[in-house]
Amino acid sequence: MSSSDPAATSTRSIHVSAAVIVNDRDELLLVRKAGTTAFMQPGGKPEEGETPAVTLSRELFEELGLTVDPEALRPLGLFTAPAANEPGFLVVADVFVADIGHQVPVTDAEIEELRWVSRVDADHLEVAPLARENFLPG
Repeated sequence: MSSSDPAATSTRSIHVSAAVIVNDRDELLLVRKAGTTAFMQPGGKPEEGETPAVTLSRELFEELGLTVDPEALRPLGLFTAPAANEPGFLVVADVFVADIGHQVPVTDAEIEELRWVSRVDADHLEVAPLARENFLPG
């Protein structure tokens, strides 16, 4: 199979839902999962029958204790980038803006660390390509 073959691409991709959460200092919320080195947007893989928005709402609650109604998520589109933690795979992400209001994210589930990151901070961090190339504030 060549890399342009859709079947080859689909077996080498990871579909996720991901959040763009920006604070009042124009910093992007990024997380690092246990056993990994790259910081990435919060989110994750869908469970059977979930829509992308429901997946993200569930993941935000499980990983960061944030309550965000799936209907309140604002879709930005489908984005593709090299996967940060699975070499040779692409991450295909349904990305949404999530307004968390005054909620304070806390690490839970497999999340080991969270950081609010500016573009300058990102120069000194390993940031997943999806976030680095598309969503870090200017």
